[in-house]
Amino acid sequence: MSNADLANLSDKLMLTTVVLYIIALVAYAADLGFGRRRATAGAVEAKAGAKVLVGAAGAETTTGGPDAAQAADAGESGSERSQVDWANLAVLLNVLGWGAHLGVLVTRGLAANRWPWGNMYEFLTAISFAAVTAFVVVMFRYRARFLGAFVMAAAVVALGVANIWLYDSVGPVSPALNSYWIAIHVTAAIIATGAFTVAGAATILYLLKDRAESRGAVAAGGVLSRIPSVESLDRLSMRVTMFAFPIWTAAIIMGAIWADQAWGRYWGWDPKEIWSFVTWIIYAAYLHARATAGWKGRKAAILSLLAFAALMFNFFGVNYIFQGLHSYA
Repeated sequence: MSNADLANLSDKLMLTTVVLYIIALVAYAADLGFGRRRATAGAVEAKAGAKVLVGAAGAETTTGGPDAAQAADAGESGSERSQVDWANLAVLLNVLGWGAHLGVLVTRGLAANRWPWGNMYEFLTAISFAAVTAFVVVMFRYRARFLGAFVMAAAVVALGVANIWLYDSVGPVSPALNSYWIAIHVTAAIIATGAFTVAGAATILYLLKDRAESRGAVAAGGVLSRIPSVESLDRLSMRVTMFAFPIWTAAIIMGAIWADQAWGRYWGWDPKEIWSFVTWIIYAAYLHARATAGWKGRKAAILSLLAFAALMFNFFGVNYIFQGLHSYA
């Protein structure tokens, strides 16, 4: 297959990826909103209501007898059979989309005969892939399927921006990027940014649920009621950040080494270098505050959100607002 054919295949796989992610987003949202758990809620309550505790010893008796309990079981089974299994559908589409997304990067790299993150289009595509990969890992490890709709939404928006405004045909990279360090430094930055994105999604959900709970606005059966407790969201955000932070640290160090080889200095106060360091400082402050001052909850979440905002500005703002050696937009 020629390079042109591979480039064309990469573009087609990109379209496939976006479509699968959009449908997965809808399925994740449906699972949160009116999935199997909502369909069976009435049956579960009926089943629980069929039994009451009476007497000083708490002897258990039934108000409706065996027939009531059996009816509740039958109603639950019937509800489950009549509903779409949004959760499994969402996960299946997510994994298929992830595979197509991987194909986008592989075929693009083969078409260009280089690592496929040499321009803004490729870089944003790779970051989206890293974010989805991090979510899939977190979903299976921590049962964090509830993040699916939010991560899928971020991935769809990012890929939309990449294709509509940042698309660039396959070609060689600028001389400064023609180095083996792109496979080390940029890859580390991509992995860390993807993981930070998942942590950012958990942090935003924490703030939303915490605010709703403080106002007593978490309705039973509502979307926020299906999201884990604020304590669980707080811990999840911290764990993912603890994974991503050392990788981001390594990316900065390796970037300095690459800068010395390419430009003859380790640090030159380039806007990208400054904002990468600012991002590192805020994430370090977040982890330090949690470890030494016992910060948790809303204060820690706000600090984490500030760090994520700095990360996003480091990607978009630096490349489009400032002029510097890293401004490849």
